[in-house]
Amino acid sequence: MNKLQAQKRIIELRATLEYHARKYYDEDSPEISDFEYDMMMNELKNLERQFPEFITADSLTQKVGGTVKEGFEKVEHEVPLQSLQDVFSYDEIYSFDERMKKAAKEFGKPLEYVVETKIDGLSVSLEYKNGEFFRGATRGNGLIGEDVTDNLKTVKTIPHKLIEPVNITVRGEVFISKADFDKLNEEREILDEPLFANARNAAAGSLRQLDSAEAARRPLDMYCFNVQKSDRELTSHYDSLEYLSKLGFNVNPVRKRCKTVQEAIKEIEKIGENREDLSFGIDGAVIKVDNLQLREQIGTTFKVPKWAIAYKYPPEQKATLLKDIVFQVGRTGAVTPMAILEPVKVAGSTISKTTLHNEDFIKEKDLRVGDTVIIQKAGDVIPEVVDVKKADRTGNEVPFEMPTKCPVCGAAVVREEGEAIARCIGIECPAKLLRSIVHFASKEGMNIKGLGYAIIEELINRGLISNIADIYSLKKEDFASLKKNGDKFAQNLMDSIEESKKNELSKLVNALGIRHIGTKSAKILAKRYGNIDKLMEASLESLRETEDVGDITAESVSEFFMQEQTKDLIEKLKQAGVNMEEPKQNSIDDRFAGQVFVLTGTLENYSRDQAKQIIESFEGKVSGSVSKKTTYVLAGEEAGSKLTKAQELGVTIINEEQFKNMIAQE
Repeated sequence: MNKLQAQKRIIELRATLEYHARKYYDEDSPEISDFEYDMMMNELKNLERQFPEFITADSLTQKVGGTVKEGFEKVEHEVPLQSLQDVFSYDEIYSFDERMKKAAKEFGKPLEYVVETKIDGLSVSLEYKNGEFFRGATRGNGLIGEDVTDNLKTVKTIPHKLIEPVNITVRGEVFISKADFDKLNEEREILDEPLFANARNAAAGSLRQLDSAEAARRPLDMYCFNVQKSDRELTSHYDSLEYLSKLGFNVNPVRKRCKTVQEAIKEIEKIGENREDLSFGIDGAVIKVDNLQLREQIGTTFKVPKWAIAYKYPPEQKATLLKDIVFQVGRTGAVTPMAILEPVKVAGSTISKTTLHNEDFIKEKDLRVGDTVIIQKAGDVIPEVVDVKKADRTGNEVPFEMPTKCPVCGAAVVREEGEAIARCIGIECPAKLLRSIVHFASKEGMNIKGLGYAIIEELINRGLISNIADIYSLKKEDFASLKKNGDKFAQNLMDSIEESKKNELSKLVNALGIRHIGTKSAKILAKRYGNIDKLMEASLESLRETEDVGDITAESVSEFFMQEQTKDLIEKLKQAGVNMEEPKQNSIDDRFAGQVFVLTGTLENYSRDQAKQIIESFEGKVSGSVSKKTTYVLAGEEAGSKLTKAQELGVTIINEEQFKNMIAQE
């Protein structure tokens, strides 16, 4: 590669790495794997090493990734929180050892190493004054971080008071365990919230919540791995970790002192072989010089310490037999093909099955049952099928077919145009039970107050409910048994369930969880057809003719009501006494027809939902943003940017008193 080509590639790599560093560190939503990022960073480092004239201060090779999020106070780190130099081969470890031996000889110090797991989380510093937790901060850019003290105080494994009244600053990693991460994503899936890409970003996003109460709801944990500053003289890194443990800190449990580099490599191999058994995710192993005085003499660069490196486990590939393709139904109804494999050990794990993502993935690779496939696993990433050995085919391989019926309940499996995922649309499908009931009872659905995710999950686990209609068969004692002294709690729930039977048809339609149907379209359908029977009997053509109901939504509604499961559920709800009709309007008052309202600020006499319902009852529309099409902006106390935008566009602004006059008119 000549100088011009190198310069062009360096510019490309920097731009790409900056983008992905921002997604990873600042937005907690990575788009590529750690391995892909590491490989690009490694390429950039090698190019800058060959062409040092192109090194600039703003290159990611010269600084720590990450910035300070707006809304947090800045904290200047007295001791910088540096990153580590990554290595990807044992040769690089031996080169590191040679440098350390040379330094140890030069400074007349003994050389030993400490090997630890590199925990995959968010790096933070904790400051203690006289043994009391004083302040905690994220790494940020290494020099300046975010003050997240209140959020860190919610982490149960961070001590608020130490055993001794010492002044000390420690560094550690906040993380979410593998089991807690799976549970967290399950709950987010049920509640239709975006899933976290990995445990590291879940931990980072949780700790960087502006609301500490929200952070407290997340299952955060922490391990300490370094003393940054202390009023006690320490000479050994390993001994300092033992000291931290005695003070009351949760210390990285995987740590070993090694006399030679060969011992260190054996420990790295052991960690690699056993990393599946760890309760937390790792993205490598760290080798550190143990002698703290020698560390001081070896020194650091601006970005990394010279006395430590992080070994990143390379991805490993193995060939194995694709024995079968089975289908897993998720809690949202997503039907995911799974590969059943001849068990094979890859990167320390025995792999016998893995996801095949979706129909397009299988067809793109032309996977067939009986194929020899290549499995790859990098770090703690889910193993994946990366290739198929077509040359090994015998002709007996079985081509793939996506099921048209749900393998769990037998309802139709539908893949809508433009979507990669096929879904079961059966409302009584056992795989979707928790999600279906949570949505049914939610505020947007039947608004059964107190019947939330945790209560519903417990009711299912106890076998008290097996479908949506069972809610209306529950007894007071079923709820009372869920909580200590739960009599009042149980009565409130029973009252709320009874009250939900009186809801308008539109609430029921929305509660059924029909794909593409929300509050607005549920109201439109309920208003047009008047009762559930007419809606269920509506033809596809009739649904398509309904105002604001497009072809995709019409097909979704039609298909949903054709299912035997849907008919069965509606019949059960009828028998339970749930209202199936929309109130008749003797005369339609359309005074706000064609008018668009935007609500901003706090109203004294109405909630946002109440004001919205009033406007819509007069045929008006409520929008979330101000534009030239906006008719009125209803502004309450502490109105913000929407009010400013309305003033700029010349949109009519009304207060609550004016709004009351408008709706009071005959």
